[in-house]
Amino acid sequence: MSVKSDRFGHEATPELRAAALRALSVTEPEAKCEAVRAMQAIVKLDADVRLAAPANLPGRPPRPELVVPSQVPRRSMASQEGRASLLHALAHIEFNAINLALDILWRFPGMPDAFYVDWYKVAFEEAEHFSMLAQRLQSLGFAYGDFPAHNGLWEMAEKTRSDILARIALVPRTLEARGLDVSPAIRQRLMQAGDAESAALLDIILRDEVGHVAIGNHWYNWLCAQRQIDPVDTYERLALEYRAPRLRGPFNLEARREAGFNERELASLQRMAEDQPAS
Repeated sequence: MSVKSDRFGHEATPELRAAALRALSVTEPEAKCEAVRAMQAIVKLDADVRLAAPANLPGRPPRPELVVPSQVPRRSMASQEGRASLLHALAHIEFNAINLALDILWRFPGMPDAFYVDWYKVAFEEAEHFSMLAQRLQSLGFAYGDFPAHNGLWEMAEKTRSDILARIALVPRTLEARGLDVSPAIRQRLMQAGDAESAALLDIILRDEVGHVAIGNHWYNWLCAQRQIDPVDTYERLALEYRAPRLRGPFNLEARREAGFNERELASLQRMAEDQPAS
C-alpha cells in the first residue's frame, strides 16, 4: 500500500479512510485482500475529510466476465465443476462485499468514528472469506475468474452513492441480508454432494455475515433516529425509490433476528415479498 510523504520527505501517517480508497482501487483480488489486512496497523482516522474519487472504481480484474444474472449458467452440484461454479459465485459476492465495505468507509464523511471502525471490520472479514473461497476453488482445479458472474451488488452501490441512508438500507440490509436466507440451503446442497469441506466454509461465512448485517441495522437505525424518521416506513420508501431487487421468502427469521431485525421489520419484509409480483 502506498503511503504519501510530507514536504520533508518523511512518510506521513496513513489515514484509514484514505487507505480504504486506495485498497478499493486495487485491481488484483489477493493484492486487494492484502491491502485490507495492512489497514489493521492504521491508527489515524479523519472522519470529516472529503476525499475525491479516482476514475474506474472499483478496482477489479479483467475476469470474471460480467453478464446479466439470467446469463450466469447453473450447473449440477453432482459434478466438481458444478460445485466450483457455486463456490465461484460465492467468491464473487465476497469480492464485491470487500469493495462495498471499503466504499462506504471512504465515501461518506461526518459519521462517528465507530462507524468507520465497524466497516473496516466488515472489509477485513470479507477479505478473509474471499481468500478462503479462492483457496478452495484452487483445490478443486479452478480459479476466481473462470466462470461468468453478475454485477448486481455494485450496481446498487452506484445507485446509492449519494445517500448514505439508502446505501445502508439497500446493500447490507437488503442484498447482503439475502445471504442469511439462502446460506443454509446452499450448505445443505454442498453436504448432499459430499463436499463437507466447502460446506464448513459456509458456516464461517454465515456466522460473520450475521454480524455484518447487524452493523448495517445498527447504523441504519442510528441514521433514522438522527433524522427523526420511521425506519420501517423509510425502508419501504427507499426500496421503491431505488428499485431494489424483489424480496423473496422464505426468510431466515432466526438469523435475521440475531442480526437485529425486529418483529415489525420482519412482518413488513414478509408483506413486501408477498405484495411484489413474481419476476
